Amino acid sequence: MAVAKVIELTAASTTGIEDAVEKGIAKAEQTLENVKGVWIQNITCEVEDGKIREWHVNMKLTFVLNR
Repeated sequence: MAVAKVIELTAASTTGIEDAVEKGIAKAEQTLENVKGVWIQNITCEVEDGKIREWHVNMKLTFVLNR
C-alpha cells in the first residue's frame, strides 16, 4: 500500500507559467523522492508599466513516501 504526502509550493518565473511550474518541481525534487504530480491552485502575476513582469504559481505537489 502506497502512502502519499501533499505539500504546497509557490514558484515564480519571468518567462511564463510553465517555467514557474517546472522550477517549482525541480526545486522540490532536490530534497524529495517519488514526486508524482502537481495541482495548480492559483496563478498570479506582477505587472510593471502595463506589462507582465513575473508569473507566480501556487501549487500542491504530491509525492509517495518510502516508508
